[in-house]
Amino acid sequence: MGAIPAEIGAGVTFRQTVSLPVYPAPEWSVSLIMRGPSQIDLAGTGEEENHALHALASATADWKPGHYRYELRASKGADVITVEAGEVRVAPNLSAQVAGYDGRGHVQRVLDAIEAVIENRATIDQQSYQINNRSLQRTPLGELMKLRDRYRAELASKKAARKGRRLGRMIKVRMK
Repeated sequence: MGAIPAEIGAGVTFRQTVSLPVYPAPEWSVSLIMRGPSQIDLAGTGEEENHALHALASATADWKPGHYRYELRASKGADVITVEAGEVRVAPNLSAQVAGYDGRGHVQRVLDAIEAVIENRATIDQQSYQINNRSLQRTPLGELMKLRDRYRAELASKKAARKGRRLGRMIKVRMK
């Protein structure tokens, strides 16, 4: 069905028309229930036989960003039916972001941190050292390189998935 988009922006108006021929307005009412970093409940209004979900930018400005589980429910009296369920991401309200906001995802942040350690390691020649009763042992460079490669691959896979492609190994077959 796909009545709810994969991402909703906080701080902008949300408007979605839901067509449910089996549960037409005004006989049935529709509500959107979202649970995640906060609780968001939207009651739909009838527009002829369709249902309109609407939240002004002033209301969505308070929505906490993150991943939510949602249910779109149709109700008629005591009869309540889940017509769609899934996951949705609430994107941050960029107009309300303060200094220090980091829009990179987890994989990108970890990859950047690993690469920074590798780069700094170029000027450090000791693997471990001890001063008095305290010792420090660094992660071996080979392990950092493996981690870097793994996170690079994961990031490439995520980017490809966003573009609708799948990454994988290509197998070439030669026919004689």
